Amino acid sequence: MNDFEPTNRKPKIRNATKTLRVWPGNDWQESEPEELGFDRAKLTEAGRYQANIAGDQPYRILIVRHGKIAAEWNFRTDPASQADQASASKSTFSSILGIAIREGVIKSENDRVSDYYPEMLDVAQGEGPKDGRYAFPENDSITFRQLIGNTSGYMKPGEAPGKVFNYQTFGMNILTHAIASAYNLYKTSNPKQGAGFGTLTEWKIRNLIGGTWSWKYGNFEMHAKAKLGVFGYMTSYQMTPRDMARMGWLWLNRGNWNGDQIIPAEWMDKATKVSSEILENEPPERHIYGLGFWCNDQAQVWPDLPKDSFAASGAGNQHIWACP
Repeated sequence: MNDFEPTNRKPKIRNATKTLRVWPGNDWQESEPEELGFDRAKLTEAGRYQANIAGDQPYRILIVRHGKIAAEWNFRTDPASQADQASASKSTFSSILGIAIREGVIKSENDRVSDYYPEMLDVAQGEGPKDGRYAFPENDSITFRQLIGNTSGYMKPGEAPGKVFNYQTFGMNILTHAIASAYNLYKTSNPKQGAGFGTLTEWKIRNLIGGTWSWKYGNFEMHAKAKLGVFGYMTSYQMTPRDMARMGWLWLNRGNWNGDQIIPAEWMDKATKVSSEILENEPPERHIYGLGFWCNDQAQVWPDLPKDSFAASGAGNQHIWACP
């Protein structure tokens, strides 16, 4: 439906704070919005607003609270179809980094990435994605924290590691390849031969929370000398709205899924706040990003929304917004 219409059912629970959180099995439980503390009239208004601004464009929106679906809109699209998450995948990259650190595969977020993936430095002038983009000596000091926080300056001559917030894809590819290499799942000589970072995500997250998403490698069109095996092959997840909701519910619960601590809670607390690198080096209006998440703790992303809210966001209007 592309509008949310009221029904005659009476709410059973008026005080949403007394509602226990639940976790989905194969599918999600649904509930009347009032039972979850929502104002039905305002949800209806929101549905109409979305329909008006979308026009003839397809969209789908899913709202979950306390682990139950409160509202859903689907317009000219199949809710069971998968959509490419694009840069929203970065938040899942962050989750795997937190897990890898807990497991000791990566010893610290502050470790030099080149100690795990020295190939990242083997990109000379003329071998990068375009003119002026190549690995330079300072890249040797880049840390995992800087990569996931988009402050690495990788292949950006003139950007010292940890000093400039620059949203980019290639640094994230280095991150995923370094982690996958540490698990012996990625080889630059034949990227498609290994299981890859996407399979690692299946093992460490998807299969544990009942997700159904798939993944694939993606590359931009580049010149023949570009070393795609080093900095290309972006992992991108293909998710349904319910897959996205599972990830959001996992994140909102600080990495816990029905009692199992999938992602370290302390990592989630850290990742969903604006990073110290950005706070120390960027003007206030750019205090918007943590460690793989868009963060509102400085009230810069969504000034009128709660400061504890955060999101995974990608091209094509792919968003997973969470508000603890």
